Amino acid sequence: MEVRAVAKYIRISPQKARLVADVIRGMDAGQAVTTLRFMPKKGAGIIRKVLESAVANADQMGTVDVDTLYVKEILVDGGPMLKRFRPRAQGRATRILKRSSHITVVVDEK
Repeated sequence: MEVRAVAKYIRISPQKARLVADVIRGMDAGQAVTTLRFMPKKGAGIIRKVLESAVANADQMGTVDVDTLYVKEILVDGGPMLKRFRPRAQGRATRILKRSSHITVVVDEK
């Protein structure tokens, strides 16, 4: 049975979070948590929390065996952007986009 967890409005760009998400897609849940724990990227800690939340949600169901869970689907979608301006030469300004992400993790039994 599919169980999911969603984290919204996370302040990391979707491109950087997808680098981490691509590594754990299809892995066993326990192995994925271990991989994320030792990965030196900012997105690894964020995605690990969402994955652990999905496993905890599955555990609350009662009918799901937590040891047989795997990462069925992981989506990183773009959220709203904070728009800022940076002063440049000769009175100009350039736009800086501070991106955010919505992260969805779906776990399922094998």
